[in-house]
Amino acid sequence: MTLQQALAFGLVGVTIAAFIWGRWRYDVIAVTALLAGLAIGVVPTDKAFAGFANDVTVIIACALVVSAAFARSGVVETVLRPLLPYLTSARTQVPLFTAVVALLSMVTKNVGALALMMPIALQVARRTGTAPSCLLMPMAFGSLIGGTVTLVGTSPNILVSEVREQILGQPFGMYDYAPVGLGVTALGLVFLAFGYRLLPRARVAAETLDAAIETAPYFTEVIVPEDWTLEKRTVASLHRLASGDVTIVALIRDGKRRPSPAGNLRVRSGDILLLEGEHRELDDFISRARLKLTRADRPVSMEEPTEEVRIVEAVISPDSLLVGRSAKQEDLYGQQNVNLLAVSRSGYRTSNELKGVRLRAGDIIVLQGGERTLPGALKALGVLPLAERELRLGGIRKQILPTLILGAAMILVAVQVVPVAVAFFAAAVAMVLSGAIRMREAYSALDGPVLVLIAALIPVSDAIRATGGADLVASTLAHIFAGRPPILALGAVMAVAMAATPFLNNAATVLIVAPIGAALAKLLGLNPDPFLMAVALGAACDFLTPIGHQCNTLVMAPGGYKFGDYPRLGAPLTALVLFVGTPLIAAVWPLQG
Repeated sequence: MTLQQALAFGLVGVTIAAFIWGRWRYDVIAVTALLAGLAIGVVPTDKAFAGFANDVTVIIACALVVSAAFARSGVVETVLRPLLPYLTSARTQVPLFTAVVALLSMVTKNVGALALMMPIALQVARRTGTAPSCLLMPMAFGSLIGGTVTLVGTSPNILVSEVREQILGQPFGMYDYAPVGLGVTALGLVFLAFGYRLLPRARVAAETLDAAIETAPYFTEVIVPEDWTLEKRTVASLHRLASGDVTIVALIRDGKRRPSPAGNLRVRSGDILLLEGEHRELDDFISRARLKLTRADRPVSMEEPTEEVRIVEAVISPDSLLVGRSAKQEDLYGQQNVNLLAVSRSGYRTSNELKGVRLRAGDIIVLQGGERTLPGALKALGVLPLAERELRLGGIRKQILPTLILGAAMILVAVQVVPVAVAFFAAAVAMVLSGAIRMREAYSALDGPVLVLIAALIPVSDAIRATGGADLVASTLAHIFAGRPPILALGAVMAVAMAATPFLNNAATVLIVAPIGAALAKLLGLNPDPFLMAVALGAACDFLTPIGHQCNTLVMAPGGYKFGDYPRLGAPLTALVLFVGTPLIAAVWPLQG
């Protein structure tokens, strides 16, 4: 072992130890390791920031933006809505939601697919009395196995493709993973459809920040547009459309107010409806019923053309100018250039028009204005903004365009017209230009810590290969597996990846193990492709801890899971993937190349 190899192994070893210790953030450890690699000379200065310009980083970032835009389109909710009445228990909910998440993970980033489906699953669980702990972990695991089918489904596939390009000069294609991934996904979904019974059902979900700042339901005001396409709709039919989540408190027609309108009353163009419900349900109902907020049609002026319209929640303080006054009296639009969209007051329901409601200290209001105008308006009115969270109310949803853009990107990659990075970069730009997602929301969709982690670790892990360290480890393993069935070496590589990824993060696992697996194949005279596939599958299938993958972390609090709950369902699923995935890889990718 040379000095450079020893330094490279030492650097990676210390980095791994820091990951396992968990004392510092992953991204901080990664950038520190990069700096240390530069200092000791195992990372060349001209390669230090190659990870930030790497196609891997670009693909993951663009996939996150595309996934977020697709989630905002509401396409999935529209498709699933006819099935929701039949999902009355965990026995039907788990297979459906897990399969949908797995399917979505094949075309979008798996964490984006899970984030899209979680609110729907939790809503159904709340209505039917199903424990969230029965649903969320199977969905998280479904997103992980579904992501193994395509290049963009999960980070390990993208990283392994990059390693293959470095070694063989040609990356894996978009659908090269599909034969193995589809087989593993099918078996995994069958197991999860029954295996969820291994999970505890009495877990109490931890409160999230959004839940902590949830208040009494908002009431808002909408108008039926002149070109309304839902003719012959009654109040009762609109209530059915809302599935009980939104209440029509009053109907105002020709200046006359009708509190609690009768169900058989026909709704007409020009009618004003006063609605009550939580903001997510209100937004969904307004979009589906094709209604318009009465105040949102008043355009807010912008100081600069590059500004965006924003919506914020704020609480009225005791010394606010709004206490005891209405939006009409205070002339919010004329004086502050903001629109009042909704009001929430605990234990209070009104049938008056929104602009005439006298506000009180402690009321939560939703204001719309320019991003430069809002801070000054909030200060002038004496209201305090709540903790920032995603809030949409009555915005226009684009359903067709995001679906077409995503489909076009997948087709272009499939027929090899453009590289994956270019296709998804173009898709992300198209999503922004089409209005499917705003630039501010696109930035929010980017997972900064993960992107920095990957970009910083690429040159660090490459030090093992560049110094010959990967060949050194591979030669040791080659002595162990020499003369033995090659499938044992393949299974061992996958097992190592599976054992490492719960503690290292799957990106770090791939960057360290993949070069070793390829070098081992070379020394054994075998095809490196199945070994790289084994690394990708093993690193993607992290079912044992909540910290190895963002999907597992995402469901921990809402599901009320403890650390030890993950192996209860994850250990048998890990064994299934290992013992089924290894021969499946060998069958699809022959070991003798």
